[in-house]
Amino acid sequence: MTNLEMIKGKLYETKASLVVLYNNGEVKEYYQNRIKDIQEILKENPEALKDAIIADKVIGKVAASILTVAGVKSIYAHVMSQYAISILEENGVSYEYKNLTEYIINNAKTGMCPMENKYKDEKNIKRIYQEMLKLT
Repeated sequence: MTNLEMIKGKLYETKASLVVLYNNGEVKEYYQNRIKDIQEILKENPEALKDAIIADKVIGKVAASILTVAGVKSIYAHVMSQYAISILEENGVSYEYKNLTEYIINNAKTGMCPMENKYKDEKNIKRIYQEMLKLT
């Protein structure tokens, strides 16, 4: 079993929203919605996700951008958007997904997620990272 398969299994077994295999071998599960866990991890230690392997429920462009800038090695998503794939491919981050969607939908299921919509045309992923982590 690969490391990615192992954390993918944990994502589904634990019903976590995010599972991280850190480069030191530690595996942690997180349960907050959206990108809150990713933001907290990186605000505490901007180097924490370097070379990490991630399994997440949903990866859109914003999450893909943040994780790419943070140096994540590989990502699995239950749902991944086309916008996210573009970022990951352009930056050489390996990825897998269970369900591919054109874009991440909002909570009301009436249209595009506000964050995906806000950044859908943004080319500078470092800008997305800085804005989402409130860095300037």
